Amino acid sequence: MTQSLAGKVALVTGAARGQGRSHALRLAQEGADLILVDRCAPYSTIGYSMPTPEDLNITVKEVESLGRRAVAGVSDVRDLQALGDIVQSGFDEFGRLDVVAANAGIFAFGVASSAEIGEERWNDVLSTNVTGVFNTLKVAVPLMRQAGNGGSIIITSSTAGMRGLLAMADYSASKHAVVGIMRTFANELAPENIRVNTIHPTGVSTEMIDNAAFGQWMAATPQISVNLAGNLLPVDKIEPGDLSEAVVWLASDAARFVTGAALPIDAGFTARA
Repeated sequence: MTQSLAGKVALVTGAARGQGRSHALRLAQEGADLILVDRCAPYSTIGYSMPTPEDLNITVKEVESLGRRAVAGVSDVRDLQALGDIVQSGFDEFGRLDVVAANAGIFAFGVASSAEIGEERWNDVLSTNVTGVFNTLKVAVPLMRQAGNGGSIIITSSTAGMRGLLAMADYSASKHAVVGIMRTFANELAPENIRVNTIHPTGVSTEMIDNAAFGQWMAATPQISVNLAGNLLPVDKIEPGDLSEAVVWLASDAARFVTGAALPIDAGFTARA
C-alpha cells in the first residue's frame, strides 16, 4: 500500500491515549514521523482519569514499532513556552512540520444545568480546549511556514461545536470557538497552501465517556441522556479509528482542496430532526 504521508512530519497533541494515540498510529502507518505531546496529569474539575507519562511512552513505542520516529514531551497545551520547546525540538530533529492534529481537550460533566457550572471548571475547559488549540497553532504555524511545504491542520471539535448540548455550556462554547479559530486561520494560511479544518465527532469510545462517573451522571439526569442520544445510524458511539481515518484523509493530498470545512463524523447526530 502506498503511504500517503511518506516523508512528512505530524504533530499530535493529547497523544498519550484515546483519539490522540489512534491518530498518531494511523499517521505513522501512512509514513509520517511524529511529534507527540500530552499533559499526563489530572484536573481537579474533571471526573475521569487522565493519561500518565507511561501512556505517552506506550504511544512512542507503538509508533516506533511501525518503523517511524517520534519526539515526545509532557506539556500542558496551556503552557505556551513548554509546548513550544517540545515542538521546536521535534522540528529540529526532523527538519519540517507538515501536519498538525490539535486534538488535546477535556470534557467536564456532573451538573444538571449549565448555570451550575463552577468557575474553576469553566476556566479549565475553556483554557484547555480553546487557548490550548490557539497555542498549538501559534507554535506550529511559524515552523510550517519556515519549512515551506504547505500542510494541513486538523482541529478536533465535536458535535457540541454544531449544536447546544444540555448542561455543558463550557464544552459547547469551547468547541464552537475552535471553529472560529479554524475559519480565521484557513483564510490567513491559504496563500501558503496550509489547509485548516475541524472534525466533529459524536460520542467516541474513549475514557472521556467510557467511565463510571459519566454513566452515573447519565442515569441521574435522564433529560440530558435523551439530549445526547440519537445518532441516525444504528450505533451508540464510534471508535477512535473512525476519526483517525478522517485525520489521515485531511492530512493527505487526497484532500488538497479541502480547507475551512467543519466535517461531521457523527453517525448523523447533527442531522437528527
